[in-house]
Amino acid sequence: MLRFLKVRHLAVIEQVEVEFGPGFNVLTGETGAGKSILVEGIGLLVGGRASSDLIRTGEDVASVQAVFDGPDGPGGEPLIVRREITSQGRSRAFINDDVVTTAALKEMGRRLVGLHGQHEHQQLLDPASHLAVVDAFGSLGPAREAVGAAWQQWREAQGALDRTKMDARERAARIELLSFQLDEIEKVGPRAGEDEALAAERQVLANADRLTRLSGEAYAALYDSDEAALASLGVVWKRLAELSELDPRFAPYVDARDTIKPQLEDLAYFLRSYAGDIDASPERLQNVEDRLAAVERLKRKHGPALDDVIDKEAALRAERDALMLPEGQAGALEERVTSAAAAYLDKARALSRARRAAAAEFSKRLVDALGELAMARTRCEVRLDSAAADDPSRWTATGIDSGEIYLSPNPGEDPKPLARIASGGELSRIMLALKTIASADAPGRTLIFDEVDAGIGGAVADVVGAKLKALAGRDQVLCITHLPQIAARADRQFAITKTVRGARTVTAVTELDAEARKQELARMIGGDSVTPQLLQSAQEMIASRQAKGEQTAKGESESRKRKR
Repeated sequence: MLRFLKVRHLAVIEQVEVEFGPGFNVLTGETGAGKSILVEGIGLLVGGRASSDLIRTGEDVASVQAVFDGPDGPGGEPLIVRREITSQGRSRAFINDDVVTTAALKEMGRRLVGLHGQHEHQQLLDPASHLAVVDAFGSLGPAREAVGAAWQQWREAQGALDRTKMDARERAARIELLSFQLDEIEKVGPRAGEDEALAAERQVLANADRLTRLSGEAYAALYDSDEAALASLGVVWKRLAELSELDPRFAPYVDARDTIKPQLEDLAYFLRSYAGDIDASPERLQNVEDRLAAVERLKRKHGPALDDVIDKEAALRAERDALMLPEGQAGALEERVTSAAAAYLDKARALSRARRAAAAEFSKRLVDALGELAMARTRCEVRLDSAAADDPSRWTATGIDSGEIYLSPNPGEDPKPLARIASGGELSRIMLALKTIASADAPGRTLIFDEVDAGIGGAVADVVGAKLKALAGRDQVLCITHLPQIAARADRQFAITKTVRGARTVTAVTELDAEARKQELARMIGGDSVTPQLLQSAQEMIASRQAKGEQTAKGESESRKRKR
């Protein structure tokens, strides 16, 4: 669960801090106030693309920080996640103050957060994305990755065989080019993660004087001054021991001494040795700068990421080695191609069979979920075509299948491609249904919906609000909405406002108490002119939706008991 979010210097946001709670949280406000920027900030924390364009005008660094419940739940050790972006476009990420890669953020994000942004509506209109939806539903990720790896091996083998058929002049020219590119990379010899480590070291070296001063001051305050904290704490522990003899409620704090004292002593020792471990010489800083510049040049040419450069080095070497093989070894390459093709087809056909089983269950579950979203009697099917198995030119890293979701929201009509028949409101509900299905199989995450109410209103908005409220019974839900029918069902509501202060736009986030929430609901119902009648309507809407939510939660709980 996402407990705390802090955003600084991101787009129109100067600084906001928000404490979320369990259940259903909604964020409301006028268009352009900055609601989606908060979602974008969370997206950065789970590995989203960082860009200097996101930094607030006039600032050098933007940062997003969040506190999540740890793997063991609310009572366990929390996860503190931070992402920083500099005006040069560089990005750093931390989990519990340890520097991590973007890949690590994405892995953590998959476990903790389900992020549904506005662009996903449009993704559903692209049939090429439908196979991925089915694969995710069927937990076919490992099988899909195995197919991708087999496809890559087959492609490399086929490419090596094709290159042996060049004439002597073409081959010599290609070998020369490959050798030049390979030599360029080998001279630098980049290592995985080296760019991030160098950037972090440069930051330390460039601020060596300040770091030395700060660590020295902290050490003195903690351990090596007349008023050192550790010495003062000795008095505190002594008084606590005396208190615990008179009142046992102090005993847990006395017991905590054995944990706190060693941690503070370790910190003191670290602070004492820290400055001495910094090689603050200008030569070392210049070496780091030069090395980082060389790595960045390779990234610009062969990247964008350093891992891409390392992969390119391996690919260049493999291609050059294949071109330098004696002509008589072409037969061995043909055998390698045949073997790789057979391995690919074996894995791709297994994935195809698993997809068909997953697609049938997916269609059934989607129909059930849509029935709960005022789309009863909808028919759904996933049409898979495996004809590519017999045509290597159509083999892909995702297998031998093409697939598309077909839907019939109206009784009596044959299912048609989703992209051709779904309205905006139907797309919103389909996406919510998909998230409902995914959440049922992996409860306990934070689900974030950015304007899931697009294209809906009236009674349908009420149904969507009820579904979001039900989802919040097993997951934390954060929802940006413009609809009062949805906002009225929330456990807590936050208003996002935008003002101009000193010729600069400033965004604020405020958790609303009962009276302020009534005012905000009235604004959402009737606009800027809030009348006593609108306030009464807002009060009635909150009361009725909350009562319905309690009845729905009770009914679903009893239903789950009956199923067990």
